[in-house]
Amino acid sequence: MVFKRLLGSPGAGGPTVDTVLEPGPVRPGGTLAGQVRLVGGGAALDVEQLTLALVARIENGNGGSGGNQVPAVLFERFTLGGGFRLGEGETRTVPFGVTLPWETPVTELDGRDLGVRLGVRTELEVAGARDSGDGLDPLGVGPLPAQEAILEAFQRLGYGLRSAGLEHGRIGGTGQRLPFHQEIGLTPAPPYADRVREIELTFLTHPGGIDVVLEADKRGAVPDSDEYPGHDALSRFTVGHDDTRDWTTEVDGWVRELVEHREAYGSDSAYGHDAPHGRQAEG
Repeated sequence: MVFKRLLGSPGAGGPTVDTVLEPGPVRPGGTLAGQVRLVGGGAALDVEQLTLALVARIENGNGGSGGNQVPAVLFERFTLGGGFRLGEGETRTVPFGVTLPWETPVTELDGRDLGVRLGVRTELEVAGARDSGDGLDPLGVGPLPAQEAILEAFQRLGYGLRSAGLEHGRIGGTGQRLPFHQEIGLTPAPPYADRVREIELTFLTHPGGIDVVLEADKRGAVPDSDEYPGHDALSRFTVGHDDTRDWTTEVDGWVRELVEHREAYGSDSAYGHDAPHGRQAEG
């Protein structure tokens, strides 16, 4: 797929920048490969820096459930080259292979678009001026094997996918590095439908594995009341990127532990959110 950038106004004779990504989704921690094709304009110029930026569109509000959209948030930038002269009409190709951050959100599952908007932006800095193009070109990210297996286990157990948005803030008590995290909202399976409103799932991936953070919203509580201090119960479990387990049994045990913890200790939690609607980790 080709993403075209024209620097300068039409007819101004500026250089053309086309970014071509290898087809197919990339996985978190995987290699995003492609090439940037530069074509010189009506005059030679000195390219000081060529950069690839990764950005995310984040909703105001809980997850991806219809809040007002905010400007794109930069979460990684890669320098691809620079320090060369691009002649008049000259064609130059700059290949690249960059590693996605481990915490990069998943945008699709089994070919289904989850509604998460990630983008690639090509930036060309010429004589101290940077042109960032006119918008974002989509970046597709698929799940790691363990992420996919866990989501499939939830589906087998009767949970439904409600949302998969991005949320500002960090989850306390974790090693989260990005300024946002992905929340996958699941409607509860029949055994828990009368006790919880929603299960929220977050994958915090790192080189050593995946921290699976589960959060249960209490059914019947009034938001922002003493009974409902943001979100009321969280649990964290760590798995490997390629772990093979009886995931149906494993996931069912996680949810049972989460719900029983909430019922035994009320809204006590080992983790919390730095986001405005949440609370910090205790102790």
